Amino acid sequence: MNLKRHLAAKNNQLRMLHTKSEITEIMGNTLISWLPDTPREYVIVCIGTDRSTGDAFGPLTGYFLSELKPKHIHVHGTLEDPVHATNMDEHINHINNTYHRPYVIAIDACLGKTSSVGHLISGLGSIKPGAALNKRLPEIGDLHITGVVNVSGFMEHSVLQNTRLSVVVNMAKKAADILYKIDQSLTYQTFSPAIVLQQNRSENSI
Repeated sequence: MNLKRHLAAKNNQLRMLHTKSEITEIMGNTLISWLPDTPREYVIVCIGTDRSTGDAFGPLTGYFLSELKPKHIHVHGTLEDPVHATNMDEHINHINNTYHRPYVIAIDACLGKTSSVGHLISGLGSIKPGAALNKRLPEIGDLHITGVVNVSGFMEHSVLQNTRLSVVVNMAKKAADILYKIDQSLTYQTFSPAIVLQQNRSENSI
């Protein structure tokens, strides 16, 4: 890891171009290092809609991740069942009522500078979905990954609609690979939150 990347990670944010061959390894390990030490249930919330090319980054990530069949994280937001502006409150309530101390990793598309297009940005803390379109939606996430799918500044809704699908698909595949690496890491942690919770549930059912 070079100095610039080290400083970015140290400041609880890491951004990398999705075409970098080492992105899964570096960003995956960075996110794993940010996970809490105490037992939690991990929930991935992929925000967006399949009715807009640029805004499909989230649902596509959820779709690709579901296809990998993760064992220790729960996925919300796919092409078949997207999480978007009109049902986000419903999904948040469902997550809070279903999982024990859920740790939410939020995935969403965003717009940025021309030089930032194609970058995946991971960071600690929540995000504000719909900010580019001036939508007032609840903040979500203990940790997040955003994908810069196009350029901001003018007619954002039209920009999202006219984003190249190939770019969004490739970014979503990388994001899914990173999240799957997190899921695999939980398999090898002796005291991983998912494993501990499963043991506790088994004991309570006896």
